[in-house]
Amino acid sequence: MTLDSTDLFGPVLDRRVVPVLVPMPAPRAYSYAVPEGMAVEPGSIVQVPLGPRFVVGVVWDGEDDGGVDPKKLRAIEEVFDCPPLSPEMRAFLDWVAAYTLTPPGLVARMALRAPAAFDPEPMVEALRLTDMRPERMTTARERVLARASDGLSWTRSGLAHAAGVSSSVIDGLASQGVFETVFMPPPPVVALPDPAFAAPRLEGPQRQAAVDLLAAVEERKFSVSLIDGITGSGKTEVYFEAIAATLRAGRQVLILLPEIALTASFLERFQDRFGAKPAEWHSDLAPRTREKVWRQVTTGQVRVVAGARSALFLPFEELGLIIVDEEHDPAYKQEDRVFYNARDMAVVRGRIGNFPVVLVSATPSVESRVNGEMGRYRPIHLPTRYGDAALPDLGIVDMRRHPPERGGFLSPVLVNHIGKTIGRSQQALLFLNRRGYAPLTLCRVCGHRFQCPDCSSWLVEHRFRGQIQCHHCGYSERTPEACPECGTLDHLVACGPGVERIAEEVERHFPDARTIVLSSDLMGVKRLRLELAAIARGEADIVIGTQLVAKGHNFPNMTLVGIVDADLGLANGDPRAAERTFQLLSQVTGRAGRTGLKSLGLLQTYQPQHPVMQAIVSGDSDAFYQREIHERERAALPPFGRLASIIVSADSRGDAEGHARGLRNAAPRVDGIAILGPAEAPLALIRGRHRFRLLVHGRRNSDMQTFVRAMIAAGPKERGSISVQLDIDPQNFL
Repeated sequence: MTLDSTDLFGPVLDRRVVPVLVPMPAPRAYSYAVPEGMAVEPGSIVQVPLGPRFVVGVVWDGEDDGGVDPKKLRAIEEVFDCPPLSPEMRAFLDWVAAYTLTPPGLVARMALRAPAAFDPEPMVEALRLTDMRPERMTTARERVLARASDGLSWTRSGLAHAAGVSSSVIDGLASQGVFETVFMPPPPVVALPDPAFAAPRLEGPQRQAAVDLLAAVEERKFSVSLIDGITGSGKTEVYFEAIAATLRAGRQVLILLPEIALTASFLERFQDRFGAKPAEWHSDLAPRTREKVWRQVTTGQVRVVAGARSALFLPFEELGLIIVDEEHDPAYKQEDRVFYNARDMAVVRGRIGNFPVVLVSATPSVESRVNGEMGRYRPIHLPTRYGDAALPDLGIVDMRRHPPERGGFLSPVLVNHIGKTIGRSQQALLFLNRRGYAPLTLCRVCGHRFQCPDCSSWLVEHRFRGQIQCHHCGYSERTPEACPECGTLDHLVACGPGVERIAEEVERHFPDARTIVLSSDLMGVKRLRLELAAIARGEADIVIGTQLVAKGHNFPNMTLVGIVDADLGLANGDPRAAERTFQLLSQVTGRAGRTGLKSLGLLQTYQPQHPVMQAIVSGDSDAFYQREIHERERAALPPFGRLASIIVSADSRGDAEGHARGLRNAAPRVDGIAILGPAEAPLALIRGRHRFRLLVHGRRNSDMQTFVRAMIAAGPKERGSISVQLDIDPQNFL
């Protein structure tokens, strides 16, 4: 709808030209004329013409008359009837754009991802009891009248369900004037949480941690707290108390989770504590639900959101607390269009909005750990499991001394413990962070290897689906029976294991066991949630899974965790490889013994003396962190230095390399900043595009953004198929 001169949200702007940020990669806002009688202000969400189409935009800050005659400009078409983006939200979007070197329109687009929610939801038709009574009374009608006698308004279906009658009974009463038609506001997408619904009984360290956290929340100003506690130590229960305090203060809460679509158990725990579930926000939501959540967040009707990283860009009315659970998780880094780390941006949003942020992890990132030690973050440590549950005993299986049988991947030591575990009617978990059946298929006659035609990666066999597939571009083909190179039949061999192959081996050893394979490519989100619920109920004996099983699940009867290939994450050039392997393996082994049963975690490795393996089995995480921090400091790597990644891609290898070299030559000479490369990226070809990488390395106080911006401005311009991708603070080095 178009508003008249009565401004619903603030003072009417007297100028007739305003800057409007549109969702496209333009370097600045565009100027638009404001039609006579239309009221807009900075933050107003509007529809504007852009070329031959209409797009949604935001009226932005700053003067923009510039002597331009409004008659020469295209005019704003419509102002949507919704609250404008707040000054804090606009400042946050500007900050993200400047930090990530992203056009501001693309960042603003992330806050406007529900266009159908910009106008108010329609009123809902309902019925309300009048003084009239039906000509003839029946038992069904009596139940309806008794239920509706409270004077409240009911929808037809709601009243029929509550009274246990068919809709025709309601319609018959309405036709006789027993009910009048009224209109109600649309129902909330979730009920209001109650901070006093079921307060927990915290013990010892948990109680003290809650006191420390509440002190930060009650200050009602910006701070960052880092809850560092072993798996099962009650971290969630502690930060629930911070949520309760924020709700009592009348403010909204955002809980970020790395895999929101898989965390049904978290939503249930929240409901047990607060009497209602939080609103969800993630890519698997139905469009209509997303629209409702977006609208009700902006109006304050939704008080708590639990969401994936994109929830950080919801325009809350009065946000007062952000929780970042599993803050170390790589899933918080977005690597598409806008490259940002949601953990770091959550801290920025808290600083701009002047409210507390809480980071939570059993295995904090090195960056957060250092910030805690330096006093930038408030450390809160939980050293013991909640409710006196014991930690699992951890052991190493040296695969050099206890190799698997020929053609297998499970050591006899692990197989023996699996048998004992399921013999006690308990559950075993086997973890391998590799999807499919095998990562490589080759011909044993001519040596031909099946490679993706569009990427520099091998095709992964998925035997359950009868396909070989590329995990980078999605290319797939049916698993061939003969080698395409030499034509030999039945001589193709699968090399290495994936979870499907481990399931096949488990079936040979334990044919009567109930086995479940959990992998993101085997099922959708709904089925995954059903499978996880079935495991929690004890309806599986052996669970085989990828990193999906590592994140926050509570399996009460799980007493054995076996890491099939503990060395897997160490076999690459990622400077964070040791840290990520330590975090992942610690999280996985933490799935065992969470309800107090005696439990065991076994790590199969060919490197038993590696510091990661020793840190996990000894439980001496402090020694691992100190070693890792020392190595980072010695090499001036984050958080003691800064990195920026520049990927140049093109249809031809020569174009990509030439453009990358041109950028290198155009870089300004700045003391303390060095450029490595260009060199072919480890994944040199993805989706048919050749990739070269430049890595910019600077001191901690280096102005990386100014340096990269100057290099791009002075370097060759993008032309043809050439594309330049900028990533400040990269997490991925492929």
